[in-house]
Amino acid sequence: MRGAASFTQIREGIIVIRYGDEQWNELKFTGFRYEAEKRDAQWIDLLMQPELADNTPVPPDLIEFSIMAVCTHEGHPIQFVTLDEGIDCEYQLTEWEQDQLRAFIRTEEVSKAILAAAAESVGS
Repeated sequence: MRGAASFTQIREGIIVIRYGDEQWNELKFTGFRYEAEKRDAQWIDLLMQPELADNTPVPPDLIEFSIMAVCTHEGHPIQFVTLDEGIDCEYQLTEWEQDQLRAFIRTEEVSKAILAAAAESVGS
């Protein structure tokens, strides 16, 4: 993940739920490493790798948990995708979790990173 100032604190919790599970783990984020990358003339991919509190590990079947937000060039998140090793995984985010991610994306630092990525040429 790139970015000069790539760590921002979020002290709220997030819950991930695997499709079909009746129980889930509440994950407490202590921050995110992230990278904003221009996909095309319409979308910016914001790849976020959460840093978790010691007492809230990811589910044991996840190897490399991350989240991708598909955003407009203005920084509005349209879709969230949970990833394991960079591939869509069977976990989903609750509406409350998505609200927490939206708050992170709207921070000044992340908004500036999205706008900077939007100004880049595709593939640079």
